[in-house]
Amino acid sequence: MTHINAYLNFNGQTRDAMKFYQECLGGELVMQKISESPMAARMPSEMGAKILHSSLTKDDLVLMASDMLGNNIVKGNSISLCVNCSSDEEINTFFNKLSSGGNIVEPLHQSFWGATFGSLTDKFGITWIFNYSKN
Repeated sequence: MTHINAYLNFNGQTRDAMKFYQECLGGELVMQKISESPMAARMPSEMGAKILHSSLTKDDLVLMASDMLGNNIVKGNSISLCVNCSSDEEINTFFNKLSSGGNIVEPLHQSFWGATFGSLTDKFGITWIFNYSKN
């Protein structure tokens, strides 16, 4: 089946962000530094510790990230990560952990469409939307 996965870019914060997301969401985290890749010879030595590619995988959840955009990152509001949860416990756990150090935009509540819903901006400036429908 074809999937679209979220790919985040950070300016040197990929390692911290992805470790934080692993603590919040669980899963297996794999990170490759630039110094561990064939690209290392073509990059300035100070780039060696930056993350070329990382992926966090838990079941069907796949979140990827990199430091490769350098200083070209502009934080905006055009992208949100939507997590469709499978239980009350899961939505509460993810929401509470990801909101740590961030800003709750809309607390978890019962929405008009019958689902538990809420949104937040995490401490790295990423917007997360949570939805759990019992049906």
